[in-house]
Amino acid sequence: MAKKSSGIITGLITAILLSAMLLFAGCVSSDSSSAEETTTITVSAASSLTDAMTDIAATFEEDNPNINVELNFAASGSLRQQIEGGAPVDVFASASKKHVDILEDENLTSAGSRTNFASNSLVLIVPAGNPSNITSVEDLTSDAVTKVSIGNPETAPVGKYAKESLTNSDLWDELEEKMVYGENVRQVLTYLETGDVDAGFVYMTDAKIAKENSIEIITTVPTVTEIIYPVCIIDSSENKEEAQVFLYYLTSETGKQILTDYGFTAEN
Repeated sequence: MAKKSSGIITGLITAILLSAMLLFAGCVSSDSSSAEETTTITVSAASSLTDAMTDIAATFEEDNPNINVELNFAASGSLRQQIEGGAPVDVFASASKKHVDILEDENLTSAGSRTNFASNSLVLIVPAGNPSNITSVEDLTSDAVTKVSIGNPETAPVGKYAKESLTNSDLWDELEEKMVYGENVRQVLTYLETGDVDAGFVYMTDAKIAKENSIEIITTVPTVTEIIYPVCIIDSSENKEEAQVFLYYLTSETGKQILTDYGFTAEN
């Protein structure tokens, strides 16, 4: 009888210990799972920011392992339209003040989140070897020049800046029929790298990352509107805290250095 009682007690103790171990393991697993939870934020950025923003996002994720950054690149106007259409975007980095202004007017940005973080310059470039012997913007009116590429002025800020400059120089009307529009500045750059057009207008930062020996920079082009890059948090974001952390990082010394390395002038 004593042996039977002893066996029962031993079984109960074993069951209790096993339950405790499982409970402890569950707590550890739960805590571990909680510690590994990450938040993903979507950053929509102008095409001209592709290389710099990719590097910034990578270093940001290293320093902030609980925040993942999903990047979406396109012309600033196209990105703005996506946001207006309800796309789940947390951060918008534009190559033009205009598109952030519009979103602000529509109450689609988070109040107080907007800041200017970079600036750029516009350049006239030609395919390597300069087959049309272009030495200035005025040379684009030559009969030897039949195709000039710019970004679509309606959606790509680089195109708007170029059109404004040409209009201010009384050259737009004469050159408009020669225009080949790109969806964004990277497409314009591709047209020049492949020699599909005689000349084109891109940002200095894009000219610097062109394929080796594929293009030549002819001149820096004065712009009517200063080329400023603003960034803001979208009001519908469900991750405003994480988005703000990213904005702080973008304007930090680390973010500024990366922007500078790619040819931008860092603001603030």
